[in-house]
Amino acid sequence: MTPGEELLFLALGGSGEIGMNVNLYGCRGKWLMADLGLTFADTDYPGVELILPDLEFIEQRMDDLVGIVLTHGHEDHIGALPYLAADLKVPLYATPFTAGLIAGKLEEEGLTGQVQLKVIERGGSIDLAPFRVTYVPLAHSIPEGNGLLIETPFGNVFHTGDWKLDENPVLGQPSSAQTLKAIGDEGVLALVCDSTNTFQDAPSGSESSVHAGLLEQVKKAQGRVLVTTFASNAARLETIGKVAQEAGRKVCVAGRSLDRILKVAKATGYLRDFPETVRFDDAMRLPKHELLIIATGGQGEPRAALGRISGGTHELKLTEGDTVIFSSKQIPGNEIAIGRIMNALSDLGVITVTERQAHVHVSGHPGRPELAEMYRYMRPDILVPVHGEMRHMREQARFGLEQGVKSAIVQRNGDIIRLAPDGPERIGVERTGRLVLDGDVILSADGTTINERRKMAYNGFIAVAVPIGRNGERIGEPVLRPFGVPVEEDRADFLADATDAAARAYEPGKDVEKVREAVRLAVRRCATLWTGKKPVVDVMLVETDR
Repeated sequence: MTPGEELLFLALGGSGEIGMNVNLYGCRGKWLMADLGLTFADTDYPGVELILPDLEFIEQRMDDLVGIVLTHGHEDHIGALPYLAADLKVPLYATPFTAGLIAGKLEEEGLTGQVQLKVIERGGSIDLAPFRVTYVPLAHSIPEGNGLLIETPFGNVFHTGDWKLDENPVLGQPSSAQTLKAIGDEGVLALVCDSTNTFQDAPSGSESSVHAGLLEQVKKAQGRVLVTTFASNAARLETIGKVAQEAGRKVCVAGRSLDRILKVAKATGYLRDFPETVRFDDAMRLPKHELLIIATGGQGEPRAALGRISGGTHELKLTEGDTVIFSSKQIPGNEIAIGRIMNALSDLGVITVTERQAHVHVSGHPGRPELAEMYRYMRPDILVPVHGEMRHMREQARFGLEQGVKSAIVQRNGDIIRLAPDGPERIGVERTGRLVLDGDVILSADGTTINERRKMAYNGFIAVAVPIGRNGERIGEPVLRPFGVPVEEDRADFLADATDAAARAYEPGKDVEKVREAVRLAVRRCATLWTGKKPVVDVMLVETDR
């Protein structure tokens, strides 16, 4: 697939899912990549925390890739760069704050100098023939959210990235309505648009509106206050810092990602008035009503600061009458983990406040009124929903058509969409997939290693050793070691039965692999009869000198 005299769109991640955003634009033999993000693993990936996009399609066409443009600094848009960007051998383009975050990631992986990172000023443009890309500032829940105006010989694309409309942002200055309308006046072939909050009837709300709600909750708190929020939301950090000062409280920060965001934000001209922070030991010596803690872990991450504080394993402590404010929204899928943290806090006698009890959070993604406004600004010929599960994207396509957009196409990862000429049209499907970062190794998400681990996690594992002599005769009883097989108090009886099954299944003189397979099946059948499970069984034929 080499793009000809046409403009193509291909998502390798982020369509049909929230996270792991990777989008490609193809034109006149070249490809442009917008974002390279990751997502976080769930229980389907035992032992794995990070999931990366499979870039096989573009890796086979690296000579045709002109660059990677990054919209903003969230993990689902830049998180895969340290693991995959070096192999692509093209420059990265980002505005200063995002570039600062990327530089830190590259340094941690020992890639400084190996990946070319070019800093583009907000509102700046770059020529990556046949594309010209202009960064268009948009509000979001992180500094320097950007849309991308991608000009091509076949029409202009406005790629929103993550965005919202906010006339009173706490940090930065997004594009005005006049600027966005001017882009529409020049003609927009396709609007490639965030679908996250398509079902939300109300606007997302201004970041500045959170100040009053947080201040009210902090002022009425009697003991220590801990506020947990997304570390990347530097505007929220600015608000929390001001609230602490207005409430007469010192600030203590707990969490590596918070430290990193504060460092990059200050280095790029943000959070200059953020109050000086106190160390953990000094914080615990302060009168309780004089301390405000900002901590990571609001999504229930057990190893994050709030998880360890709630479990009593952190230097910072909370006790009866203290308050924890969740200045964030529950990400779907994290409800159980967040509930565990809240229950642990409740056991300590801590009061918890969420966005359901008070106005302490606003979303960084557009609700329906904001989507409708963007359609009016851009007046696109084509709407391409991205950044959402299938239900979100299909709903945005319906909503866009209701609002007067001429056409909409719902695509999924791997669909090759011709936007022009004569688009939109699905003209092919390419293989996409997932990779996992397992320790320090990148593997296929559905490869042998992860599939074996899933089977062991769900069904258990039995190791079988059969001692054999030089002539292949069995010279002793098989030895079995079950792991995670639900036999409990019947373990001895089960082992006796399974050992007998292994011994009877062993027939010398046959092909070694056939003998091993016969023993494996016999032990697994025995385990299934005892437990109803089908554990992974590994058989070793141990040859001795006898």
